[in-house]
Amino acid sequence: MQVTETLSDGLKRGFTVTVPAGELESKRTARLKEVGQSMNLPGFRPGKVPMSLIKQRYGAAVQGEVLEQAVSDATRALLEERNLRPALQPRVDLVSGAEPDGKTDLEFKVEMEVLPEIAQPDLSDLALTRLKATADAETVDKALKDIASRQRNFVTVEEIRPAAQGDIVVVDFVGKLDGVPFEGGTADDVNVEIGGAGFIPGFAEQIEGLSPGEEKVITVTFPADYSAENLAGKEATFDIKAKGLKRPVDVEIDDELAKKMGFEGLEKVRELITKQVEQEYEQLSRLRIKRELLDALAEKTDFEAPQGMVDAEFGQIWQRVEADRKEGQLDEEDEGKDEETLRADYRKIAERRVKLGLLLAEIGRANAITVSQDEMLQAIRAEAMRYQGQEQAVFDFFRKNPQAAESLRGPIFENKVVDYVIELATVTDKDVTPEELAEIPPADL
Repeated sequence: MQVTETLSDGLKRGFTVTVPAGELESKRTARLKEVGQSMNLPGFRPGKVPMSLIKQRYGAAVQGEVLEQAVSDATRALLEERNLRPALQPRVDLVSGAEPDGKTDLEFKVEMEVLPEIAQPDLSDLALTRLKATADAETVDKALKDIASRQRNFVTVEEIRPAAQGDIVVVDFVGKLDGVPFEGGTADDVNVEIGGAGFIPGFAEQIEGLSPGEEKVITVTFPADYSAENLAGKEATFDIKAKGLKRPVDVEIDDELAKKMGFEGLEKVRELITKQVEQEYEQLSRLRIKRELLDALAEKTDFEAPQGMVDAEFGQIWQRVEADRKEGQLDEEDEGKDEETLRADYRKIAERRVKLGLLLAEIGRANAITVSQDEMLQAIRAEAMRYQGQEQAVFDFFRKNPQAAESLRGPIFENKVVDYVIELATVTDKDVTPEELAEIPPADL
């Protein structure tokens, strides 16, 4: 094998690789002989079929197979000999050698971007702040009130009066687009809570004040991200007929409520709520300190990012941006930007993510951080639990698609590296309010 370097520009590398025709012919002949040993042809004993007939029947297929294997082997040898680590799959272009004449050398060009040399950063000067919030009595009480609200009973109001906040109006309605009823827009005996959630914005609000027996036509606009595409963002009218009224009966927050929920008493419910709230706070705290760590590490990424990786990351980000823009869900700060500015901003985000990913990978590699098989199984199990009743199908999917299972490895590895670096940092705990803990950090630039 002969290798000639044709490109060395930053992280870009290019080579011309030549494999002698004789070596290629030897591999082709050996493979044809293997095929001939198992070839069954009337009039010939197994293993005795003439080479001319084997070539006639299988020559083209074997030629393609040998070429593919030769290119793969030569590329792998090139990477090993020159200690190259491609950032993405190398690009290979065949120049010659496709001719099965046994006289033409295999020649191909291979181009790639290599991973940059990343020096181990000094992590001893990292100073981080871990925000901590506690589940106080007020938070727990609010959660209990929400639970009690969901457990309320509603009784029929016998008197004829206007519907007020908290009431449920029993209605029939017919939804129309441009005066024509649309599919799925008609229903009878529907409970609509005044002030409650679950209906199109403006629907319940316009029913407030309606008395049983009254009718009204209301106009609403479906959200831009409404599940039915034919209705998303459209203005519609609804013919409303109020048929009845119900009022809520508050539930006492006591041991009886707890027993109704399957607990021994109210104290057990408070303990569970406290535990759940504190777990939520711990997750938020974890996200905040991880963000602070990544910001600190970003300042240590003084190396060039492979543009192919940046392009791929930007492509994924931009798909989401365009989808959000189509649905009218762009962030407020992005809405006023022209496309050139928006692309430049998100390309910076893509470059930051690639650099941080490479730095974390290098820290993990240098410190022998790996993802165990047990951790992978736990991740697959957690993924399966998201699909109640289809757990076995999820397990089967990951078993049959190892590449999909590998997609779970990245986040586990990243979190293990983050934990490792946090252990090395000087961490100061700071007590904050739940509101301060939940504040959204600045955009990821």
